[in-house]
Amino acid sequence: MLKILLVDDHEVVRLGLKALLLNYPQFKVIGEADSAQSAVQKAIAHQPDVVVMDVRLPGKSGTEATREIVERLPNTKVIMLTSYAEDDILFDAIAAGASGYVLKQIGSGELVRALETIGRGESLLDPAVTKKVFDRVREATRLAATAVFAALTNQELKILALVAEGKTNKNIAAEVFLSEKTVRNYVSSILSKLNLSTRSEAAAFAVKHKVVDHLPAD
Repeated sequence: MLKILLVDDHEVVRLGLKALLLNYPQFKVIGEADSAQSAVQKAIAHQPDVVVMDVRLPGKSGTEATREIVERLPNTKVIMLTSYAEDDILFDAIAAGASGYVLKQIGSGELVRALETIGRGESLLDPAVTKKVFDRVREATRLAATAVFAALTNQELKILALVAEGKTNKNIAAEVFLSEKTVRNYVSSILSKLNLSTRSEAAAFAVKHKVVDHLPAD
């Protein structure tokens, strides 16, 4: 049986959730709270398995309460139940340690399944916000990859890509119309900027981080 703490500043919402969960013997509502401070206090006192947390609460937000509850009670899971699918709220909640994020518009059956999922220690996002998460993750990955080569000039990127192809300084010099000595200086600069020691390390690094995706347009 999952012990549930309901947190919402609207009594009608809490009563509705409680009435719904009474129909399911796998759940037991062990407490209610109408503010972030009360939520933290009652979570510590009752140690629920799952906290159903509203995002917007008077005083501190539900996200702040979530962060404190998760820090103090690592075995307690928090699912955010909110009317809002705003990006900042969503990612703040995830960063705070929420295990789930669902919109209040979902049906009762979906909410029950969400609670069961969270209770098993899994994570869950409402389908309406899942795409936003993937989009943000992809963008973060793209920015991280770009940052890897941020210290390199366009010319250094080109030369690094040629190093990754296994070309010698002489081969590279002929291809980019520079002297072999100049290319050697570029390679030394690349190694220094990337904090690498050898040419083979640079080649492996370039392949791993897909330097060809970051080459300047001709």
